[in-house]
Amino acid sequence: MTTNPSSVSPAVVRLARYATTELREIVGDDDDPFGVSEAGLTWLPKQEHFAIRRDGRLVAHTGLVTLPLSVGPVETQVVGFGGVVVAPGLRGHGLARLVVTSALEHARTMGPQYGLLFCRPHLVSLYQRLGWRTLQEDVQVEQPDGPVVMPLRSLWVPLHDGAQWPVGPVRLRSLPM
Repeated sequence: MTTNPSSVSPAVVRLARYATTELREIVGDDDDPFGVSEAGLTWLPKQEHFAIRRDGRLVAHTGLVTLPLSVGPVETQVVGFGGVVVAPGLRGHGLARLVVTSALEHARTMGPQYGLLFCRPHLVSLYQRLGWRTLQEDVQVEQPDGPVVMPLRSLWVPLHDGAQWPVGPVRLRSLPM
């Protein structure tokens, strides 16, 4: 019996390098592949990268970075998820789910109690299906000219059993991811 290659789940791989060249491999010449340029924010590069290749080409990516965070009086760290992208012709086929889930499994080994991400409103339900929870509080993030309120939706996920998001104002003490 032969297996249809399109029915086999693609493997998620770790990348040693992820920069503009790799992003362009996924999205082509799209000047705003994440649809967030109008927010006018400066973003932080990720430290760890998870990707999917199909026929030798990168087609999906998620990046992670550990960041300082305060919630009310609690000083802690989060694993920031960002750079989630799927090649335009392959969206809607579960690749984002695969690459985010693999990154989430790794994030659980990194120490922080929480994962944090920012996304456009129409993507909230995708992340909620993966276990992410919407933050009701505004999140302040650092920018070169000082802190600003994140204009995108903010979601968090517990990385360890029993992790509960603290109560209070939320401030990401770095550029957003």
